[in-house]
Amino acid sequence: MEAIKTDSNHLHTFVLLGASGDLAKKKIYPTVWNLYRSNLLPISIKFIGYARTKQSILEVKEKCKKYITVPKGEERKYEEFWAANEYLAGSYDQKADYEKLNQEISKFETELVANRIFYLAVPPAVFEDVTVNIKNACTATKGYTRVIIEKPFGRDDVTAAKLGNHLAGLFDEEHIYRIDHYLGKEMVLNLMTLRFANQIFSPIWNNDIIASVIISFKEPFGTEGRGGYFDDIGIIRDVMQNHLLQILSLIAMEKPVTLKANDIRKEKVKVLRHIKPITMDDILIGQYVGNPDGQGEEKLGYLDDPTVPKDSITPTYAVAGLWVNNARWQGVPFVLRAGKALNERKAEVRIQFHDMPGDIFDGEAKRNELVLRVQPGEAVYTKIMSKSPGMMFDLVETELDLTYSTRYKDAKYPDAYERLVLDVFNGNQTHFVLDDEVKEAWRIFTPILNQLEGQKVKPLPYKFGSRGPPESDAKLAQYNFKYSGSYKWEKPSPSK
Repeated sequence: MEAIKTDSNHLHTFVLLGASGDLAKKKIYPTVWNLYRSNLLPISIKFIGYARTKQSILEVKEKCKKYITVPKGEERKYEEFWAANEYLAGSYDQKADYEKLNQEISKFETELVANRIFYLAVPPAVFEDVTVNIKNACTATKGYTRVIIEKPFGRDDVTAAKLGNHLAGLFDEEHIYRIDHYLGKEMVLNLMTLRFANQIFSPIWNNDIIASVIISFKEPFGTEGRGGYFDDIGIIRDVMQNHLLQILSLIAMEKPVTLKANDIRKEKVKVLRHIKPITMDDILIGQYVGNPDGQGEEKLGYLDDPTVPKDSITPTYAVAGLWVNNARWQGVPFVLRAGKALNERKAEVRIQFHDMPGDIFDGEAKRNELVLRVQPGEAVYTKIMSKSPGMMFDLVETELDLTYSTRYKDAKYPDAYERLVLDVFNGNQTHFVLDDEVKEAWRIFTPILNQLEGQKVKPLPYKFGSRGPPESDAKLAQYNFKYSGSYKWEKPSPSK
């Protein structure tokens, strides 16, 4: 990561709204601490937490303690960090409270240029109140004002457009940072390099060679007591419409003119415009049930969560097929697959190539695949066929493997939030979501969400700890994806 490129000697104030919440203590405070201890932030910086909860900065520090790592020898730096922090309690909808916040910020702004960054770690229901009050009471007078907004960016096309119009009436697009933390992950960032810096991939990146693309997100746990929150969203809104669709756009986009943010994001939007809304024929939804043979949480189904309505039809698993109707990708299905309470934790892109024509191996040869493992254990590997060692002429599936933990042993992989928050300080919007992207994403998903919810379509059951509904294998097969189950990638052991 790069340190601040501009304004490094000017005062910056980082205001965290929602400073008493889970996101703040688990992610944002640890993020700004790591940037601070690495000397990546401006020399003159102040941190202010703001929330409705009445507490002191010492109480905030105590709540964050279990989520923050302080390397040996950096205890003094850690105390300096908290000395640069303040906390102020106030409402989200009263201008008078923001005027007090502005006074608190202004106390430290003794320099001519003073920049302000506001991170909204608050519920979507208060986005409008918070942003209006920031604009009316807390805008920087001589310096920039940047606003970071967490997903969800609406829950359908209507609410997303309402939020977009609201923000556009307050701030210029260049000052709005819609954060999707998946865009800060190492392997997602590497997609551009793999595609456009390696000639080996250029001639095969099309419908002549590629049979299907599967983008998967799997979690081995259920709602963990947060069913009330999840039930209002569901797996499609929570993961597919944002994280997975963003990855799809990076895989399918054309080469941008430059690596500048606007050029990259224009190409991503072009791809999304080539995708028609999902239909009922192209989706399968599921909801996990308890596994009688499981242990602990695995015995409980989604509807066993006391915070979930007993008649809920909210999907915890979904497979959706999307089609990019352009010359490069015509006929190639892009399948988004996401689910909770599955058999493993995994996020990956699996690009499967057409069968080798002119088979001379009596059907033993399996399809080649290019796999980009996003988490856990970042890796890029190509599944190929090889002769097994020895006297016999048998075929085996193996891989050409780039596993980060073995190839880059001493490399430090910053957390996705660290990259993205630093990008905000640098004014780099490359890895943030453009308003046009939000509109196109909801155009693709809103009709099917309305249909599923309007018709009260019941999800298919699947056992906690399984691969998903048994019907999902047949669904994937419809999209020219062949699963043999005969090969499993194993993370290499580090060499001694």
